[in-house]
Amino acid sequence: MRNIIEDQLSAEEKEQAARLVTELETIFTDKLAALTEKERGNYKAINEKNKLFVNKVWDYRQHNSTLSTPDVDWQEFENDYKARGFAENLMGRIESLAYRLESTKILHDYDNYQDTLNDYAYSQYSKGAGKPGFTEKVAELKQFFSRSKSTPQDNDTTV
Repeated sequence: MRNIIEDQLSAEEKEQAARLVTELETIFTDKLAALTEKERGNYKAINEKNKLFVNKVWDYRQHNSTLSTPDVDWQEFENDYKARGFAENLMGRIESLAYRLESTKILHDYDNYQDTLNDYAYSQYSKGAGKPGFTEKVAELKQFFSRSKSTPQDNDTTV
């Protein structure tokens, strides 16, 4: 059977990628927050309208600082603003890579599963032909195939 995807990475590239991820993990150790679910609920990410509000205040600060309140530590504001932009950019790039890695993994999983179905069919054929060892193999693999029909639950609402 034709495979959908082939592994395009060399052993050296895989090793280099793993090393680079390790380097990233090392760089970010003790530098990135890991909020609990409760903390995430307390702080929440700001929505797009509020991001525009932050951007507008930052813009005023950049172009007419005399209109900015003295009650804000503007150096810290600037640091947070730039760090947030960096984090958002890097996160988008990493999420894009993660999506592509996941998609690639799905295709490899699909290829593996189709090949195992072919092997199981071959094993069943070989068992039927009386070839030695295939009775045990089919018996072992049969556990992965459900023979019982599922019955709808009383509260299922299928249309």
